[in-house]
Amino acid sequence: MSKPLKIDFVSDVSCPWCIIGLHGLEEALARTGDLVTANITFQPFELNPQMGKDGQNIGEHIAEKYGSTPEQSAANRTMIRDRAAELGFAMEMSDTSRIYNTFDAHRLLHWAQIEGRQAALKHALFDAYFTAQQDPSDHAVLVAVAGRAGLDPARAADILASDLYAQEVRGAEQLWQSRGISAVPAVVINDRYLISGGQPPEAIERALREIAAAA
Repeated sequence: MSKPLKIDFVSDVSCPWCIIGLHGLEEALARTGDLVTANITFQPFELNPQMGKDGQNIGEHIAEKYGSTPEQSAANRTMIRDRAAELGFAMEMSDTSRIYNTFDAHRLLHWAQIEGRQAALKHALFDAYFTAQQDPSDHAVLVAVAGRAGLDPARAADILASDLYAQEVRGAEQLWQSRGISAVPAVVINDRYLISGGQPPEAIERALREIAAAA
């Protein structure tokens, strides 16, 4: 009999390691499908909550935040692109890519959870930002992405035009920060076990098997 797992995937839609971690988790779950049954909820985390509406060039942002040189930043992007490609995800980051505010995307993700379409929207947002290089703070982009995820575009537009779910997202962000989550992706299983970072499928599979055995 498979063991039910409650999985909270804390992440941001502009985090490259988060899409790598998500693909790794999904592949690991596919490998352990006879052993575990997972219920995944995507929890909000903003890497850059103070980011302005126009965003910032990715190279400039990384240099300011981490002190990386342009060469280091480019090499890191190449490494991340290669990791993502190994998992079947096309990441088109370049010197002209930009970092954006993602709060409204998280509001839509909260709504999508209520509608039972959260995973679809999460993947669609990753595709829009990393593959299509679209702005996840642009309401027109978000409405279109919601439609591709099987959600009602008109309702998405109404939510974005209001402050609906803002309080819920802020509350969830504060909750996970209070639990010690300061970097993403963070995969929290059964409110007890933590898998940090964009781990490869093999590492996540081992962890899932150990957790299932302990359960």
